[in-house]
Amino acid sequence: MGYNFKEVMNKPERFAPGHRMCAGCGATICARNVLRGLHEGDKAVIGCATGCLNVSSFQYPYVAWEDSYIHSAFENASSTMAGVEGAYKAMKRKGKIKEDYKFIVFGGDGGTYDIGIQSLSGAMERGTNYTYVCYDNGAYMNTGTQRSSATPMYADTTTTPVGTQCNGKEQYRKDLAAILAAHDIPYVAQTTYFNGMKDLHTKAEKAIYTEGPAFLNVMAPCPTGWKYKTDEIMDICKLAVETNYWPLFEVIDGKWILNYEPKNRLPIEDFLRTQGRFKHLFKPGNEHLIEKFQKEVDRRWEDLLFKCSR
Repeated sequence: MGYNFKEVMNKPERFAPGHRMCAGCGATICARNVLRGLHEGDKAVIGCATGCLNVSSFQYPYVAWEDSYIHSAFENASSTMAGVEGAYKAMKRKGKIKEDYKFIVFGGDGGTYDIGIQSLSGAMERGTNYTYVCYDNGAYMNTGTQRSSATPMYADTTTTPVGTQCNGKEQYRKDLAAILAAHDIPYVAQTTYFNGMKDLHTKAEKAIYTEGPAFLNVMAPCPTGWKYKTDEIMDICKLAVETNYWPLFEVIDGKWILNYEPKNRLPIEDFLRTQGRFKHLFKPGNEHLIEKFQKEVDRRWEDLLFKCSR
């Protein structure tokens, strides 16, 4: 079937308004549009690791999620959902449940790249039939913008503060999509808010309806931590793709597929300049830092092209 944007956008909302997320937040855009990958009438159980999305969408007794919802700690969202999925299969075999359910977990990069990676890896290795969605905003935003392993190099955070002795985080971000692909699971994809959401919508549907474990890594900018104006989020996502900072790709049954290649690739400073967390890079004398950042982006892009050519 072809992709119909109007049809997808007219689906009933499964992430309701009335939550307490910030204006210009990428996490809510992620939740709303990933859930549009569900077919109308299908039931789902949603899990969410502790983080911005959880604490702002669920304040007892109110919840923004229209489907069954489970709040997990940072470290155990995947193991919680693995237990739910296992119980569901057992009850289905016994005839106690007739309906079909899909299982989806959301986690920020702190609860995915770092604290939750053990339970995530375990659930993926065991073949849990669920979709894990990381809304990657590149730091521990809920607790004050501390660096995570998803934080890009030279970003200014509260634990890597820019000053006379520090240029921000020294290390480049972890490539979690590649790590999950190495688990030999059926589906891995990297995406963001680009091309009218088509890339995100189609990948969400693929992930949800893949038999077995699936992983979506979604770049979800944060206005507070990244320091941008709230209405600039879509432009930032487009620049992330057009500079090759955030390539769009899939790994289907071990086959790497590049979904988009910029016709006229933009320099990385076009992406960095949009965010206050990188403003120190544009001071006189720091040109070498941008050059180093560009070299790492180029290296990873060439590595991705090689994987996709095999």
